[in-house]
Amino acid sequence: MGAFRTEEMTAPPAASGAALAADYARCAAITRQSSSNFYYAFMLLPPARRRALYAVYAFCRFIDDIADDDSITEPAAMLGRWRDELRNVFAGTPTRPVSRALADNVGRFGIPRRYFDEVIDGVEMDLTRRRYQSFDELDLYCRRVASAVGLICIEIFGYRNPASRIYAEKLGLAFQLTNIIRDVREDAARGRIYLPLEDLHRFQVTEAELLDGAYSARFRALMAFEAGRARDFYREAAVALPPEDRSSMLSAEAMRLIYSALLEQIVRSDYRVFDRRHRLSTPRKLYLVGRAWAGSRLARVTG
Repeated sequence: MGAFRTEEMTAPPAASGAALAADYARCAAITRQSSSNFYYAFMLLPPARRRALYAVYAFCRFIDDIADDDSITEPAAMLGRWRDELRNVFAGTPTRPVSRALADNVGRFGIPRRYFDEVIDGVEMDLTRRRYQSFDELDLYCRRVASAVGLICIEIFGYRNPASRIYAEKLGLAFQLTNIIRDVREDAARGRIYLPLEDLHRFQVTEAELLDGAYSARFRALMAFEAGRARDFYREAAVALPPEDRSSMLSAEAMRLIYSALLEQIVRSDYRVFDRRHRLSTPRKLYLVGRAWAGSRLARVTG
């Protein structure tokens, strides 16, 4: 992703419809090449909404990668430049390919700027924090980097009941906790521990054990506890989704099936996250997307 970002910060502005189409194609390529679970779920959307979400994903991908790319010598300054570019997006004067595509949609779908600011706030936390003492502290981080993205997405999906925002918030928390559980090894390699230290203490797992990738019964008990917390958020999201918005949240429901399946794969492996990176195969993702679509169709018939 580093090459994408460097070019993104130096590309000249485009003015033609053909150039905007190229900007959208770039966003789709970034989403596809990242092997994102979102890419498959977005297939269920009409073209205009799908393009809008590719733009959102590409923007968030650039922001998120800033904290993890060791080749960036001044990540805080780069985040500052993206804040400036976000102002350009909402002023209608974007200067980068991804932000031009984003600017084409923020007004069309009425997306509040504060959600994008929260995503940047969350990534800024990664620059200054490597530990979270409690879940309350981690909750704030998850809401910024994940729930805020969900709130952006549902504006594009479209909804009638404000309770759908609770659904998006809960689902974002579930997704981010699943990522944290999956990425313990990768985060430890960067010196980061997202699992709350109060939970490590509860299950008598030391920071050194996590950083060294030590697999034990105590570690499995810790991870089972965290998986249970993620499952709770998946359940709370499902309960919060208003019936009248189920059809518009079809892509979100596909993502819920994909991420919850990923979590259950980790659980079945007995939390073997140090010696492998868990992912779902493309056929499995497509199956789950199809299942979400079929479930939506059945609900319409029986409803």
